[in-house]
Amino acid sequence: MNLLMVVAVVGAIGLGEFFEAATVAFFFSLSLYLESWSVGRARNAVSALLDLAPPSARVIRPDGIETDVPAAEVAVNDRFIVRGGDRIPLDGEVVDGAGAVDQAPITGESALVPKERGDEVYAGTINGEGTLTIRATKAASDTVLAKIIRMVGDAHARRAPVEQWVAKFARIYTPIIMMLAIAIALLPPILLGGGWDYWFYNALVLLVIACPCALVISTPVSIVAALTAAARAGVLIKGGAYVEAPGRTTALAMDKTGTITMGEPEVAAVYPLGDASAHDLMKRAAALEARSSHPLARAILARAESEGIDVSAADQTRTVPGRGLEGRADGHSIWLGSDRFAGEKGFSNCIPADLRDRIEGAGSTLVAIGDETGVTGILELRDRIRPDAKRIVAELHARGVKTIVMLTGDNERTARAVAAEVGIDKVRAELLPEDKVRIIEELVADHDMVAMIGDGVNDAPAMARAHYAIAMGAVGSDAAIETADIALMTDDIDRVPWLIGHSRRTMTIIHQNIGISLAAKALFVGLTAFGMASMWGAIAADVGVSLLVVANALRLLNGHRIKESPSGGERVGDQMAKGALAHGH
Repeated sequence: MNLLMVVAVVGAIGLGEFFEAATVAFFFSLSLYLESWSVGRARNAVSALLDLAPPSARVIRPDGIETDVPAAEVAVNDRFIVRGGDRIPLDGEVVDGAGAVDQAPITGESALVPKERGDEVYAGTINGEGTLTIRATKAASDTVLAKIIRMVGDAHARRAPVEQWVAKFARIYTPIIMMLAIAIALLPPILLGGGWDYWFYNALVLLVIACPCALVISTPVSIVAALTAAARAGVLIKGGAYVEAPGRTTALAMDKTGTITMGEPEVAAVYPLGDASAHDLMKRAAALEARSSHPLARAILARAESEGIDVSAADQTRTVPGRGLEGRADGHSIWLGSDRFAGEKGFSNCIPADLRDRIEGAGSTLVAIGDETGVTGILELRDRIRPDAKRIVAELHARGVKTIVMLTGDNERTARAVAAEVGIDKVRAELLPEDKVRIIEELVADHDMVAMIGDGVNDAPAMARAHYAIAMGAVGSDAAIETADIALMTDDIDRVPWLIGHSRRTMTIIHQNIGISLAAKALFVGLTAFGMASMWGAIAADVGVSLLVVANALRLLNGHRIKESPSGGERVGDQMAKGALAHGH
């Protein structure tokens, strides 16, 4: 196409049509700029991942002295200290202490995971409470986090660049036009005795009309309009190649926490035992959790507030790492924690087996409440499923997505309970990042177009391996957003069915533009071959068709908007702008 453009411009200059030559050159330069702008993407996923792991570790020397050492210099089997609230610098095994660790950056688990002697921990995760002494089991270059970084890079390297159809078409189009122009310039004078000047002029007219300005700009202008319309709807598409992909999606994998669920636990049910009342249970639980910032504590306090319970903090509260809380209220010793905590107090048999099975079968967390006499009640806590998740999954199926798979680091029963409630086809649970990559690769092998939706660092390698990736921008990590090809700048997955429809509408308009461009070219090529076209007619047709395809593409800026947010008032475009500012985009 570059060759044809150069010959067309030189031909116009040779005829003295300088304005037409400048117009051709301008349109072609503009189209190249738009194409480059729309397809270009800037990613910084690896550097975002590297920031997760602290650069140093507090190592315990053989003589007992604690020293800060660069994480890269810590040897396997060295012991190091991690205080409450600190990030863990290396993969290892807990050798002393107990606590609860936030593993969401690596496994995506929604709740803190109790850790005690013998348990495994990962670099980049956060020690929530207590002090842990950890024995390094892997060097800094071999941690799970380091593997994530390498997988992101490898997945991007394996992804072939998308080649535009127009460029492929030009390989055939350009030689044909060049040969046809030569034929028009030479054959009539040689075979029919026509004037050389007349047919040379017609050959140049052919080059001008064949100049593929409209064809060249038909795709990028449509893509830019589609990108702008998507941005107004709160969807950031990072390049023209990913405008087309959603419309051809046949399989969709998504994380559970922060995507299907809210990532915020809530008290789903209260089960009093014996003579206790639900009000008394919530009052005792809120008293113990009054000064805690744990996610489960926030859920309990929110439930107590909604029920109008006057909360007074318990006295002498004490955290039992990895188990629960103890304290005194109304002259009684009270406690709250897991069923294992209840078992350690000798009250395991006080929890009805059918109630335990029902709560665990629903994928919920069991929290026992009791005093010195035994268990007085049970709270059922679970991660809140998004209210519109079931409807959105049904819409995705209706739009041609044949297989929807949920990938999560949570336990199998929790994952299956959530999937059954929202109508997801397949569930893969208890996954590490490398497991998610393997499953995505299986989907890619079986489906024409596979998308991955995620919000955490643990999702980044799988997102990079999918044909295209969607990040939950309002709640997602920077690594997930930078790795993704498309970012939802609010936490509303209702954008995904809209995105599929928007993609199909865009491709329809692109096909219309290509058809209009080729039809106009074919018409004037035919007229030129019979000597019925003029230079001005050729220029008018070329510019006119160019303007026509641009106008058709700009229709993408109108209509098919997403409804206003349920919170009212604020338009999605405003939400998108705030989300983009929050994440530095």
